[in-house]
Formats: sequence, structure tokens, C-alpha cells
Amino acid sequence: MPIGVIINALSVVVGGIIGAFVGNKLHADFKEKLNMIFGACSMTMGVSSIVLMENMPAVVFSIIIGTGIGLAIHLGDRINAGARIMQKGIGKFVKTSNTQISEEEFMATLVTVIVLFCASGTGIYGSIVSGMTGDHSILIAKSILDLFTALIFACTLGLVVSVIAIPQFIIFLVLFLLAGFIFPMTTSTMVNDFKACGGIIMLATGFRMIKVKMFPTADMIPGMILVMPVSWFWVTYVLPLVQ
Repeated sequence: MPIGVIINALSVVVGGIIGAFVGNKLHADFKEKLNMIFGACSMTMGVSSIVLMENMPAVVFSIIIGTGIGLAIHLGDRINAGARIMQKGIGKFVKTSNTQISEEEFMATLVTVIVLFCASGTGIYGSIVSGMTGDHSILIAKSILDLFTALIFACTLGLVVSVIAIPQFIIFLVLFLLAGFIFPMTTSTMVNDFKACGGIIMLATGFRMIKVKMFPTADMIPGMILVMPVSWFWVTYVLPLVQ
């Protein structure tokens, strides 16, 4: 039973709904400063994962090549287009835009939230662990942060934040179901390098959240697909040659 996946999706739905309806009652300065705290939390989660890295060359290579692939296939633009479809769909029922921000800033923020909820290393790894071992603690811990993050972002973006729970649930459920096949093929080193790769994306997402630098976080996602096989190749074939 994917209890952790369900709880995580529900946290986004509930947070998005609450934020959409109480957003106008919260002071703009309050929302901005709290969003900075969430950005710091995202970066903290990223750093805590990065320190687990065992093969830096493999992780760096995966991030660079993965981002290059993402940029080449315009993954970020495709996710952006999907975000626009989500916005228009929910906009037929409820107004989602905020007149205080531009459409460009609205979409940039929405893409940041999609990556944060759907492509975090914590969520992906948590789904795999949940499916393999039945330990839902990682996803439940992530749900606490996601609840309040969704609430604050929904104050600006509206109910479209709740809709992000749909692709998030699908992605995490697929990983949960595939865990029985994926996890036995991994090693602790591969898992740690995978977490580190996800941590780099979480760190970049944090910088986006506090508006320091708009990293192409959506285009970085393919790096998480590459990092495990690259880590295995590095340990199996490259390290023996350089030691």
C-alpha cells in the first residue's frame, strides 16, 4: 500500500487549497519572508544529501550531461508548457493568477514548485524505499514540508498548486511499483550518489525559491536518471584504473 505516496500527494492538495483561500489575508511581506525560509529548507535538504556523495566525478558528470540533455530536448520548456495547460485547466473553474506578479514570474514560480514537488531526490528516493521496504518515513517527513510549501506558494499561484499533486502522485506511484525491480540492482554507493545528485537539484531549487538565481532545475532532471548507471560504471571500470 503506497501510504507515503498518498500522504505526500494529499499534503500538496490540502496545502494548496488552504493557501488559495487564505492567501489574500496574509501580508505580502509575511509570505515573502516565509518563502525565503522554505528556500533555505530546500537548500538544507540539498546539502544534507550532497554530503553523502561518494563519487564526485560520477555525480558531476551526470549533472552536466543530464542538464545538457534536458536543454537539448527543451525539457524545461515542455514542463513549462505543461504548467500552462494546468493553469488554463484550473482557470476554467477558479481564478489562479495573481495580479501582483507578472505572467513570466508566475510561470517561473510554478515551474519551480513542480520541480520541487515532483522531482526532488528526497521524493524519488523515498518512493523507491517505500516500495521496497515499506518504510514510509522519508515521504511522510517530506509531506510536512510540502504541506506548508504548497500553502505559501498557493497564496500567490492559487489552486493550480493543488493540481501539481496529480503528476506528483503518478510519478511517485510508478517509482513505488517499480521499486521491487530497481532497488535490488543498486548498491549503497549508487544510492548515495543518487541522493547527492538530487541534493544538487534541491540546492538549485532553493536558489530559485529565494530568487537569487533561476537555475534550469527542470532541465537538470535527466541527471537523476544517469547518475546510478554512471556511478556503477565509475566504480566498476574507472576507479580500478586510477587507483
